[in-house]
Amino acid sequence: MDLSTKTIVVTGGAGFLGRAVQERLAARGCRNVHIPRRANYDLTREADVARLYADFKPDVIFHLAAEVGGIGANMANPGRYFFANMAMALHLIEQARRSGLERFVQVGTICAYPKFTPVPFREEDLWNGYPEETNAPYGVAKKAALVMLDGYYRQYGLKSAYVLPVNLYGPYDNFDLETSHVIPALIRKCVDAVNRGLPEIECWGTGKVSREFLFVEDAAEGIVRAGEVMEEPVPINLGTGMEITIKDLVELIARLTGFTGRIRWNADKPDGQPRRCLDTQRAASMLGWKAQVGFEEGLRRTIEWWRSSGAA
Repeated sequence: MDLSTKTIVVTGGAGFLGRAVQERLAARGCRNVHIPRRANYDLTREADVARLYADFKPDVIFHLAAEVGGIGANMANPGRYFFANMAMALHLIEQARRSGLERFVQVGTICAYPKFTPVPFREEDLWNGYPEETNAPYGVAKKAALVMLDGYYRQYGLKSAYVLPVNLYGPYDNFDLETSHVIPALIRKCVDAVNRGLPEIECWGTGKVSREFLFVEDAAEGIVRAGEVMEEPVPINLGTGMEITIKDLVELIARLTGFTGRIRWNADKPDGQPRRCLDTQRAASMLGWKAQVGFEEGLRRTIEWWRSSGAA
């Protein structure tokens, strides 16, 4: 599909990932791109979603909007996170069917994988168990959207794509300590400790679990590419294939920010899923996509942005 000729709606387009997707669409010559704002369109409400389709008359929708946070936020809002994410997908996909949308691109979550998925995570293992408990409501809601898209493709011919980005990071991420994910939280803690001369920082858990991280610009390219080439909602991992323990991650961010104080681990706080690392062969073969930004380079760019713009 030549996206440059299409009318496109990007839900969540003003957010962290949405900014990067907008940039990738602009680079392809897309000029008719609309970013619905929550103040005008509450995507958890059917009437608002129907009005969105009537107002913008999209050919393609990239559904990035989500209510999401780190472990603490997921534990505090399990009901809200399930309802909001399920309702948004439910209404957007049903209205896509009714309006004859040409393509629907759903961004899923790695939280949908079972708690003890063999590493590296392969798309075939998506249904082989229940997700990690602290983020299961969010993960299950996102996975239900895949089921809905599959059903709508088979019954109604709705063309769609479904991608599963691993943990994202980069400039414009959410750096709120109450709701942020691990990288922005650690960057903020370390930079703040350096600026204030603090002797130590506290980190949740034991540091023994592992994660994989993907720079937001690489994720955006994979998402847009899926919108161009996919017609059937086959789940596709987007990641780097590089695994790092949280302990090593903290030490790396401390080094890059210049924090030399003590790192204190609070083992009373949960670790989350034991390991996360993706198999990305399907993305390479079906999308022709591979991550380009190295991890240290991405961290440096994120730290530089927080120091120059984010903190202000």
